[in-house]
Amino acid sequence: MRPRILTSESVTEGHPDKLADAISDAIVDHCLAIDPRARVACETMIKCQLVSLAAEITGEGIDVDEVDYTGIVRRVVYDAGYNNPHWAYRTRGFVALPFVTAQADEIAAAVVGRDDGELGAGDQGIMFGYATDETPELMPLPIVLAHRLTWALADDRRSGAGPWLRPDGKAQVSVGYDDDGRPTGATHVLVSTQHAEGALEMVRNHVRRALVPWALGDRLTADTVVTVNPACEWTIGGPAADAGVTGRKIMVDTYGGLARHGGGAFSGKDPTKVDRSGAYFCRWLARQLVRQGMARRAEIQVAYAIGEPRPVALDVNTFGTGDDDAAADFVAGFDFRPRAIIERLDLARPIYSQTTNYGHFGRAGLPWEGEE
Repeated sequence: MRPRILTSESVTEGHPDKLADAISDAIVDHCLAIDPRARVACETMIKCQLVSLAAEITGEGIDVDEVDYTGIVRRVVYDAGYNNPHWAYRTRGFVALPFVTAQADEIAAAVVGRDDGELGAGDQGIMFGYATDETPELMPLPIVLAHRLTWALADDRRSGAGPWLRPDGKAQVSVGYDDDGRPTGATHVLVSTQHAEGALEMVRNHVRRALVPWALGDRLTADTVVTVNPACEWTIGGPAADAGVTGRKIMVDTYGGLARHGGGAFSGKDPTKVDRSGAYFCRWLARQLVRQGMARRAEIQVAYAIGEPRPVALDVNTFGTGDDDAAADFVAGFDFRPRAIIERLDLARPIYSQTTNYGHFGRAGLPWEGEE
């Protein structure tokens, strides 16, 4: 390999797209808490105080007309940090417009109505899982560092260490790699954050002197360029400044653009949707390959047909860092049927709100980040 510079991005929970993801995931959790077999697909668009929900929901004991959508939206927005009654943008006045139907009968028949009793895949699609030994999290270093920065922004805002910080923010980290594919140090760090009026220089000093050194550790070098709020003042943020839509941060959610992605978003989908469960399972298996020393880097690709329980294709790639045939034999020994994945990872639970922010991968406590 030649030396390279690779870059990843992360955003805070107050980012409009992440608010949309969080609302969609909160609705999934609400439904799974009532019926673990509920089937949910929810898309959210948020702008100012208006939230539009487009969803298909089917579950025992769930009346789609009785769900408190506005209450769910307000709780999510409040928890994301828009909770100060003196701010222009806050939870008061939110209106949710739900456009919700049951899952289409033809899709339901293919997924849960098969004659053989199997659970069919909720849609066609391609999913990828990836792991690398370059960090303890088995994730690419640029996305790990970017998530640390945005998490620290939110933590300092909540704790009072940065009282002038506001919920919307983002970070971008570029990392140099040597010709052996190993990360060296951060070459450029970019942080942009919403803040109180008149606080720009306090924000810049705090990010440069406290936040970046903590988040990057020994990956921060004398040559690292740190840029904070290059557009200067940022006092109007969140959905007051931009619209948010579910599924627009799929690289933030996965590997920061440093591994392939099948294109399907995660948030707003129950685990019968293999866009979500299949990607989680592939990540879990890629972790096992790296943990067991079968490869330094591993990527697993799986493809499904709607209504069919077994994948139509499966591929394993170790990028020259392991024995592809041995890795493929190991992966082929696992059951990729949706029902088997849901049972192995215990996915029929209201756990998805905790996945929304700071990446679906590389964080302890999520079942697909566990061991064999």
